[in-house]
Amino acid sequence: MYSVKVRDHFMIAHSFQGEVFGPAQALHGATYVVDVEFFRPDLDDTGIVVDIGRAIDGLKSMLAKLNYRNLDDDPTFAGVNTTTEVLAKTIFDAMESMAAGDGLGVPPGSVSEIKVTLNESHVASASYAGPVGRSS
Repeated sequence: MYSVKVRDHFMIAHSFQGEVFGPAQALHGATYVVDVEFFRPDLDDTGIVVDIGRAIDGLKSMLAKLNYRNLDDDPTFAGVNTTTEVLAKTIFDAMESMAAGDGLGVPPGSVSEIKVTLNESHVASASYAGPVGRSS
C-alpha cells in the first residue's frame, strides 16, 4: 500500500458539555497540527498517489473554515462536543469528498483510504481513518 501525507495546522476556541471534561467545559483554545494520509494499492501511470500540491491546497481550504473560529458559535456543530475525534472525522469527510471527485489530481476512486490525525500536543492525538466512499 502506497501513501502520501500532507500537514497543516489550525487554531480554534471551543468548550465542552459534560463533567468528564472537567475544566475544558469552560471556553478554551486549541491549536492542532493536522496530518492527512492518502492510501492506494498501486501508483498511477505518473507514479503518484495523489497530487501533493492539490492535497495541500484542499486541506488548507478546508481548515480555513475552522481556523480562528469559536466552534461554539458555529451552527454546524450545534449540540456537538467538538472533541479532537469529532474534528478528525469532520476533516476526513471533506478530504473524502475531494478524493471521491477529481480534487486530488487523480481519477475518482483512485484513493482507497484516508487517515486524518489531529495532534493536540507532543503527547496526545486522535485520528479517524476509513475507506473512501464508504464512511459512516
